[in-house]
Amino acid sequence: MTAVVEVSRLTKSYRDVTAVDDVSFAIEAGKIYGLLGRNGAGKTTLMQMITAQAFPTIGELRVFGESPFENNRVLSRICFIKESQKYPDNYRVADVLDLCSDLFPNWDRDFADRLVEAFRLPPKRQMRKLSRGMLSSVGIVAGLASRAPLTIFDEPYLGLDAASRSLFYELLVEDYAEHPRTVILSTHLIDEVSRILEHVIVINDGRVLIDEETDSLRNRAFTVSGATADVEAFAKGKTVLHRETLGGLASAIVVGNPGADDRQLARSLRLELDNVPLQQLIVHLTSRKSYGKEAKA
Repeated sequence: MTAVVEVSRLTKSYRDVTAVDDVSFAIEAGKIYGLLGRNGAGKTTLMQMITAQAFPTIGELRVFGESPFENNRVLSRICFIKESQKYPDNYRVADVLDLCSDLFPNWDRDFADRLVEAFRLPPKRQMRKLSRGMLSSVGIVAGLASRAPLTIFDEPYLGLDAASRSLFYELLVEDYAEHPRTVILSTHLIDEVSRILEHVIVINDGRVLIDEETDSLRNRAFTVSGATADVEAFAKGKTVLHRETLGGLASAIVVGNPGADDRQLARSLRLELDNVPLQQLIVHLTSRKSYGKEAKA
């Protein structure tokens, strides 16, 4: 498939701090990506470089096949919604939408108006008087209605309740199906968005730790639970990412995809095998213990 973003050996340093460290990956057209990682991992810096808001220290970056810096052919095809988006003090919601119609060639005002109604936004209210949740909703409206070929959401729903976040996911999937484009979601609410992500890129300490299709990533590990002694017997010789015990019961996250022999052993020991939630898996893979170096059972 065609690459929308191509990053090669990209590094961004601020004096003694290296925010992005020798990163390489490609983002393909027509997919929903999750750009995931802990706070301070380098995600925002990476998005700032992709959207030409920060210059790389070293490395190559291409967006739609070109350098994005001072390049309106590229930047007009990008919509970047940030969690801390600033607006002029006198701007109303309606003014932001009018500005979007000038910024984004594919802007759909009818769709934007429907989204304003769905998120119960007051069009005539000034932006500085909106709650945090309403500010997030304005960003969501702008991002979805922009129909930009590359749409990036950086923690777009801070302050929104669970129902509003669910509405955002539903609207995103529906509109993405009708108007395919490349979407990047950077979020810490991994389990909430895991069902809509097609590809996951995990940044840890400025480096790419995982760059993988979501379905493949889900098969990287599984959970085994039951009596402590039986769990230990099952896990012996296997790579274990995490263990928990409570009384006489235990659970362990085991690296790999359980085969027929594993399932037969689990049945004989009366153990349960389950999928690992994506957020839990990524948390353990990005823990201080390096992946693959965890002691074996």
